[in-house]
Amino acid sequence: MASEASGASATDCAPASSDIPSQDGGPPNGAGNGHDLKGHGFLALALGSIGVVFGDIGTSPLYAFKEALAAAAHDGVVRSEIFGVISLAIWALILIVTLKYVVFIMRADNKGEGGVLSLMALAQHAIGRRTALVFGLGVAGAALFYGDAVITPAMSVLSAVEGLRTIPALEHAVNTQVVLVIATAMLLGLFFIQSRGTAKVGALFGPICAVWFLSMFALGAWHLAHKPEILKAISPHYAVHFLAHHGMAGFVVLGAVFLTVTGAEALSADMGHFGRWPIQAAWNFFVLPCLIVNYLGQGAFALSVFDAARRAGRPMPELNWFFEMAPEALRLPLVLLAGLATVIASQAVITGAFSLTQQAIQLGLLPRLDVRRTSETQSGQIFVPQLNTMLLVGVMAIMLTFQTSSALAHAYGLAVTGTMVVTTCMAFIVMRRLWNWSLPASLCFLIPFMALDLTFLSANALRFFTGGWLPVLIGAALFTIMATWVRGSQILSDKTRRDSLPVADLMDILRARAPHRAPGTAIFLTSDPDMTPVALMHNLKHNKVLHERNVILTVRTAETPRVNEEDRVKIEKVNDDFKKVIVNYGFMESPNIPKALAVCRKQGLKFDIMATSFFLGRRSIVPSANSGMPLWQDRLFIYLMKNAANPTDFFKIPPGRVVELGAQVTV
Repeated sequence: MASEASGASATDCAPASSDIPSQDGGPPNGAGNGHDLKGHGFLALALGSIGVVFGDIGTSPLYAFKEALAAAAHDGVVRSEIFGVISLAIWALILIVTLKYVVFIMRADNKGEGGVLSLMALAQHAIGRRTALVFGLGVAGAALFYGDAVITPAMSVLSAVEGLRTIPALEHAVNTQVVLVIATAMLLGLFFIQSRGTAKVGALFGPICAVWFLSMFALGAWHLAHKPEILKAISPHYAVHFLAHHGMAGFVVLGAVFLTVTGAEALSADMGHFGRWPIQAAWNFFVLPCLIVNYLGQGAFALSVFDAARRAGRPMPELNWFFEMAPEALRLPLVLLAGLATVIASQAVITGAFSLTQQAIQLGLLPRLDVRRTSETQSGQIFVPQLNTMLLVGVMAIMLTFQTSSALAHAYGLAVTGTMVVTTCMAFIVMRRLWNWSLPASLCFLIPFMALDLTFLSANALRFFTGGWLPVLIGAALFTIMATWVRGSQILSDKTRRDSLPVADLMDILRARAPHRAPGTAIFLTSDPDMTPVALMHNLKHNKVLHERNVILTVRTAETPRVNEEDRVKIEKVNDDFKKVIVNYGFMESPNIPKALAVCRKQGLKFDIMATSFFLGRRSIVPSANSGMPLWQDRLFIYLMKNAANPTDFFKIPPGRVVELGAQVTV
């Protein structure tokens, strides 16, 4: 069953002039969503971003160097390979995160908001319409993000719990099954608390992750002091030399090195919560130095182990480098701290998935889902029960399937590299069409970064059959769902429009033959204000009644994250009996019809909401072999329709005031 009041696409409503992002690529207010950037406000935002924005990339040292060195050690490790892997890790952080995201991508904000769907809306605005290319890129990027959201919690928590094996007193007691039991308990607890919100514990995320980064810095600096020669790895010469002399094996290592930058997308996606400048400052002056020093420290420790093994005439052992670089007495506290850091990183990804889902619903890419607010003060604190359950099932399934972080590492890179390719393409469109950069200047951005992205994508593609298929499968499934929903909604909208009567024609009919009038106000929800709502036609046809006052109400989603209150409601008088009301929301906002109607009263449209009836058109969808989609896609669309959230709940309409009138429609 589907409601005629289903949300319109972003292209249905052009943003007001005040909503258009700045042409130089910065936020309109220079702060990213109006954050206070003075004194303690700036420091608080920067500290908060350390916990949320950098949780994922901050836990990469747990496994990135270990996996990269293991990939390079298929025929034994030599000193130059340690230098090469560390150099590749450092320059991946500098080129991809610092240069691409901090310098370029974070400038492509949509009124302070970032992320793949915000970038899609911005690119659509730059072009002036929805194009198949931009739409396909945006949906692909969003779909791949869900693949990342399923893998990240399993990968990060497993890698932390595996640190227990490095504690001498526990190494024989902690086997794979014990690790899985502990990781399962941690993740179940994490997903079960989502419905309660994270506002109370969220304040601890920043300080805990700050301690985590300082601990990584201290461990790295300690080993760096013993083997300062590893500092030579900062030179890109070692990275280039490694790739030039290792052929296909170097390419495989490059896929593992990419694990150092997983989570880079969060810099853009979380701009709306913390602002551009606090995130950039936290990265440049705190997070990046801590990561580089830790990777250098792991390299220094590996050199020490290599030298000791060579002196003893033994092959170099394969270790859990991050935990074993710590003194034995500190390993248990380090494992506990790593566990907290990985839970925070997982929470950040889950919250990002909730936020992306809310955007996708508002942009018309997904059916309505139950989106609950878990905080009265924090707009980003939301909970999507259906998605939470699906993520939990997905995380548990892949963790029990792959069982170790090393096995899961093969599945990690493809989703992230795919999203990065999408981001680069859409940023190029924004630079060229919205910022009016010249073609040579735009190509100076596109060519080197696209070459870098495609190189990492190709390197990760080599892992397709050993786990890389997983995020591709998840992404393909989500892409199919989104594409089916958008196509089905368009077919349904076109069919409804063909079968409906224009509002102007209805006015002529009512003047010629006036129906019985009922007291009060009737509000008819519809996605097309120019056509007579199905519920209105059924009310006239079957009940043969028309209310004294009638409102045709349409909810539209703008291409901007939020809509100014003065642009929220637009009222158009049709005649003395009918008015059209357009309610505009940004794609980061949750619709609330009663609250919007309170704005109508300020504009002269007065009525008692408890004496007002809301009429919704409910459509029973029947598959048709002659529609614009294959029969299997029709059935998928009908399934999505049936499982969509009730429009009464979604639009926050008082349930006792709703009347639903149905019709059968074929698609």
